[in-house]
Amino acid sequence: MINWPLAELLPHAGNMILIDRVLSFDAEQIHTQLTVRPNGLFNRADGSLPAWVGVELMAQSIAAFAGCHAREQGKPVQLGFLLGTRKFECNVEHFPVGTELTIHALCSLQDDAGMGVFECHLRAPGIHATARLNVYCPPQPAAYLAEGVPA
Repeated sequence: MINWPLAELLPHAGNMILIDRVLSFDAEQIHTQLTVRPNGLFNRADGSLPAWVGVELMAQSIAAFAGCHAREQGKPVQLGFLLGTRKFECNVEHFPVGTELTIHALCSLQDDAGMGVFECHLRAPGIHATARLNVYCPPQPAAYLAEGVPA
């Protein structure tokens, strides 16, 4: 397990950090984990987490992947963007309180311009979700954000 604080790996803050820990990572993949707890930002009335939040859990795992690599290289964590997802499939409608979810994100494409594609899996006993996420990490995020929307 990686002992770096998640707040140092993700450009998120406070209760927007949904994953609990990084289990492992290497040049191509990351494994993360979380335990579903009640009273989170996205929890349903019964405390469970809707399955659609799985996309955000996968995206945060990818952000942690980038953060781990930045930290290894002594660089700051950069802001990235989830551009979209394809083929999100989940065999359940929600993740019950207490469920320990493991997320695996495998980089299948990453170019020098900051575009990336990751194959993601979320698993727990009786639960399996998959998706392909398209992400973008601009070389200079502040300049990218300052550009604004074209007229």
